[in-house]
Amino acid sequence: MGKDKLTLAVAIATAGRRDILTQTLAFMNNQSRKPDEFLVSPARPEDIDPEGLRHYDGVVRVIDSAVGSSHQRNAMIRASTADVMVFFDDDFLPSASYLAEVEALFLADPKIAVATGYVIADGALGPGLEIEEGQAILARDRYRGPSSVKPTFNGYGCNMAIRLAPALRHGIRFDENLPLYAWLEDVDFSRQMAVHGTVVEASQLRGVHLGTKKAGRSPGRRLGYSQIANRIYIQRKGNMTLFQVWDGNIRNLCANLFKSLKPEPWVDRRGRLSGNILALKDLVAGRLDPKKILDL
Repeated sequence: MGKDKLTLAVAIATAGRRDILTQTLAFMNNQSRKPDEFLVSPARPEDIDPEGLRHYDGVVRVIDSAVGSSHQRNAMIRASTADVMVFFDDDFLPSASYLAEVEALFLADPKIAVATGYVIADGALGPGLEIEEGQAILARDRYRGPSSVKPTFNGYGCNMAIRLAPALRHGIRFDENLPLYAWLEDVDFSRQMAVHGTVVEASQLRGVHLGTKKAGRSPGRRLGYSQIANRIYIQRKGNMTLFQVWDGNIRNLCANLFKSLKPEPWVDRRGRLSGNILALKDLVAGRLDPKKILDL
């Protein structure tokens, strides 16, 4: 006989966004179904305001970790005893029913290993959204269903729920060879989990990703190198196809090339282009390595 209740953990890896994190913690009080565990892993101690933790009406556990999104997420997996862990970015605003819908979804289908939600607005695709804008967009969302659950290739790391049992049983972790911001670590992790269950997108899991540009992201050259190197590394592991790798790489390279002529104020296009070119040179020379960004 199956369970009629699951334990849920919210897990936030954060870096360089102390004030944004405080605002997000306060916003998380909106959940109709409270998490059983609330974990936050900062890249550095100063990335958390101890006073800001009190803005959440519950206990927030701070989990120490090495610097890097993959390291921080893995540290929270190790620290949790929950059935399902819900990863939110430190600038993601979930709808009030998000956690309740996660629990219902994972109870209804024990085969689901990873679920990702519907992003109503994604500031990562533009200059970013202020928290007031994000809250207003979320308040205007009048989604009434019917719920749609469909297979997808990977979860989107800004809002991604995982069933912890298969991850723990099979030693599945975020790849720590993808350092710092760990570009596409969500894809790699999802494809590892897909061997042991289904990966789905669920329309009833809704939220707004602010896509904050103020801090916390890698400089353009590092990100540009990761755009090329990480895809190839993940493909060599068997977790992306060659088409996905080169379709994505060519898209990024072309965007950085053409937009570097008149770059957006919020994107270091020339830095990204420089990183793309360096990665391609390293590929040809046989020394491509995602960890090289640590030296850039």
